[in-house]
Amino acid sequence: MTPNTRRTTTRKKPRSALGVKSPIQRKLETVSVADFSERSYLNYSMYVVLDRALPHLTDGLKPVQRRIVYAMSELGLAATTKYKKSARTVGDVLGKFHPHGDSACYEAMVLMAQWFSFRYPLVDGQGNWGSQDDPRSFAAMRYTEARLSRFAEMLLSELGQGTVEWGLNFDGTLHEPKFLPARLPNVLLNGSSGIAVGMATDILPHNLREVVTACIRLLDNSRSSIEQLCEHIHGPDFPTAAEIITPSDEIRQIYRTGYGSIRQRAVWEEEAGNIVVSALPYQVSGERVIEQVAAQMTAKKLPIVDDIRDESDHENPTRLVIEPRSNRVDRGALMDHLFATTALEQSHRVNMNIIGLDGRPRVFDLKSLLKEWLNFRLTTVKRRLEFRLERVLKRLHVLDGLLIVYLNIDAVIRIIREEEKPKQALMKRFKLSDTQAESILELKLRHLARLEEMKINGEQHELTREKTELQKILKSRDRLKKVVREELLADAEDFGDERRSPLVKREAAQALSETALIPAEPITVVLSRKGWIRAAKGTEVNPRELSYRADDGYLHSGTGRTNQPLLCIDSTGRVYGLRSHELPSARGMGEPVGKQLKTPAGASFCGVMIGDNDSRYLLASDAGYGFVATFEELLTRNKSGKAVLSARGAGVLSPQRVFDYEDDWVCAITDSGRLLIFPLAELPLLSRGKGVKLVNIPASRYKSGEEKLAGIAVFREGDSLQLYAGKQHMRLKPSDVENFIGARAQRGRALPRGYKRPTAIEVIHE
Repeated sequence: MTPNTRRTTTRKKPRSALGVKSPIQRKLETVSVADFSERSYLNYSMYVVLDRALPHLTDGLKPVQRRIVYAMSELGLAATTKYKKSARTVGDVLGKFHPHGDSACYEAMVLMAQWFSFRYPLVDGQGNWGSQDDPRSFAAMRYTEARLSRFAEMLLSELGQGTVEWGLNFDGTLHEPKFLPARLPNVLLNGSSGIAVGMATDILPHNLREVVTACIRLLDNSRSSIEQLCEHIHGPDFPTAAEIITPSDEIRQIYRTGYGSIRQRAVWEEEAGNIVVSALPYQVSGERVIEQVAAQMTAKKLPIVDDIRDESDHENPTRLVIEPRSNRVDRGALMDHLFATTALEQSHRVNMNIIGLDGRPRVFDLKSLLKEWLNFRLTTVKRRLEFRLERVLKRLHVLDGLLIVYLNIDAVIRIIREEEKPKQALMKRFKLSDTQAESILELKLRHLARLEEMKINGEQHELTREKTELQKILKSRDRLKKVVREELLADAEDFGDERRSPLVKREAAQALSETALIPAEPITVVLSRKGWIRAAKGTEVNPRELSYRADDGYLHSGTGRTNQPLLCIDSTGRVYGLRSHELPSARGMGEPVGKQLKTPAGASFCGVMIGDNDSRYLLASDAGYGFVATFEELLTRNKSGKAVLSARGAGVLSPQRVFDYEDDWVCAITDSGRLLIFPLAELPLLSRGKGVKLVNIPASRYKSGEEKLAGIAVFREGDSLQLYAGKQHMRLKPSDVENFIGARAQRGRALPRGYKRPTAIEVIHE
């Protein structure tokens, strides 16, 4: 073959090209994506429902909890033994029974050890297992140690007595129980919660003694109604001592349907003027409550609270101290507000969705749950007694064979020494069974003493009596019920305790209104000429003596309380609402009024008004018109304000507080030096408008700027008036006031020389 010559090879065609399927192709199954997805999701859903999320009615445990308890028992971690590292337990659980995440397994173990999570803990922990304030603050599993609690042994005590079914673990190398032979209805005692696919469960914990008495009532009379069972089970019993405030009728309805919600409220008392919370609702941490209250305080929605702090310690696991701002704060009303707005009152959902004895999940009512558990318990006790009877019969059978040894000891010894197959010879000579012959051959020489024969006779007598008693119980359902009844009472005496969560009748909590939350502290609201506003504590403050900016000064002020609404009027006659308790302190310069308002361009603020809804104010323009308005009709929440006074190009004067509409007087002073005093009752009560003429100012003089209304004041009989004209001021005593009294809309009398250009008027209460 030459170098340039290419060798051509014929490739063999694949079998599929020839129409023949390969062995791999013959094993393939063609399935549509829809069918495959449906089947896979259904399998996953059933796994989540049955093997992860929902508890089983028999022992009230989820698979991971059951495996933890069983693995700890296999490690010998009884309640009386030494603690072992939690990592050892978690390792055994994952390696032998539960091949999932170690953190999830450890968290499940932690929950079973926390007294505030489980009503009757299954794990006795040593080390940091979290606190009620922060349940997830537990230490890593390499630091903590654990063993089973005494209550957990109640779930395991009958495990090796033929009471439960066993199955292979995940790799088929070990056996594990499908459920534990619980002597008490743990599904109600500790409760459970979980979310599966398309369903969930929320079972609240209950008191052991109450549940046991209800079980006995149902055991004695299977026709007992739910109402009769509720005479024993009054409601859930949480690990914490917070009050259950759900009415008894609603609780009974929950037990009838298996659905509903239970409301729980914190317990508090007054101590040295402060509020001390000593018990929180189930699964509520003090840290969470403090954050919620602090958030309201930061947002200035809870000004009646001065401070909240956590004083919890080992002696007082829960102690939250709420310090009101003053002694005038109603403690009961404050707590009602906190109950309505924080986790101090919590609602717990109830959904008694449980996997029943038939292996299917369903929602149980109270009677059906207890009845089915009692059927399980009766079956378990029956299996335990049958297992024991079988052991007794086997032992009696062995003892019968051993007695033959003592009756024919010489012949037995000779057969054992001389026969090549002594077992068959003994069976043939004395008509023994294989078990009896084997036990004889394993008998030690020292057991051939006369004393041992007496022990065997005594044991045979005791076992015969026990066999008779077991057979009587197994033949009579009433006797079987009696055994279950006595065991329930014994366990209730051993593990039972008093109710922790009291059932109390309480009124529904109502959040306080925004006005009620604000403390009623006296203040003086001060407005400057440049529109800066602030509030000084008390009503004895002289606003003219406060410090102002260099180009600013005092304009108007009003006295009231922090829980009263505040209004400001601008130069266009519009009124705006403000929060008086949110005003900055008078120690500073304040803040602009229009900071958060939408005012017309070029408008300035002219005065403030503060008071109750029935307060009245005199509103007027410098054109000499005005009216009296009720405070309630002026209120507005609109940031753009509310049009009240129709100025129509005239200037707006600072509003004046009315004390008594029938007896007060109005003082009107013009900048031309004329003063008029007339009864306030001559002015109409209006909600808006221009008003009526206060003082007669000729229209021509007003338009030309020669004369306008410089100021108004409302005063009572006996008050004095202080008139200002630049740096000069003049005081009109009550006796002098009479000289200027006239009728509304008159020109008024001229003031003395030197006061022809008055700028302001002020009332001095004598």
